[in-house]
Amino acid sequence: MMKRIAAALLALLLPAQAALPQTEDEAQARKARSILQLQAEGVPTIAHLPTIETERDSTRRETRAVVERAIALAIVAVKGETGDHDMGQALIRQFNAEGFFTPKEQAFMNEPTPSDQERINFAWRYEGVHVLLWALEINEDLGRPDKICDVAKIAETLRELGTDGLMQRARLRNQDVLLDAADLIYRYNWAVVDARIKGEAPPAGLDSGVVYERHYTLNWLIGYMDQEWDDISTDT
Repeated sequence: MMKRIAAALLALLLPAQAALPQTEDEAQARKARSILQLQAEGVPTIAHLPTIETERDSTRRETRAVVERAIALAIVAVKGETGDHDMGQALIRQFNAEGFFTPKEQAFMNEPTPSDQERINFAWRYEGVHVLLWALEINEDLGRPDKICDVAKIAETLRELGTDGLMQRARLRNQDVLLDAADLIYRYNWAVVDARIKGEAPPAGLDSGVVYERHYTLNWLIGYMDQEWDDISTDT
């Protein structure tokens, strides 16, 4: 959010001939496309919700880092779903995933008997895997955030490719495509949060958990506020 506020202030301070208006045009065009799509789906929007980062202001992740993040999320999600500590350790060895985990993830993987709430929280990370496999062009379609992802398909993909296969096949999508997805999920999440504040169900069949996890993952993917994975915020 600080980046977005700073960009707005710069727009007021810089002279008209500066380069900023071009990037502002990019951000405004992205916002307009998102709003049109949401309106077509019957999802509420507000005109004054800010734009997100431009290509110039966003972070371009290394493909290897995205692959490692996808594998780490898949492993913590499996342990979250099953509660099987030994299986989690076996998956770390199978995917050569030592060093892929954040501090919070590592603590979870080290704990033989995590709490039920911890397990639930980490099981939701399958949704992040879904986003990252799409971002890496392993999966073709991201789809609407109105249902949970196909966990069986994720498991099959990772089992078939392994870490080396993922590294070889992965092609991180163009930054403008990732930003388009980030802008859209930002506005989906506003609609979901607004409905929750009003005591209403998520609009247009959206799944609030899926929306949140996608927003979290895409914010990491574009480097929102330069936050590390464990500290990602999903401001709306």
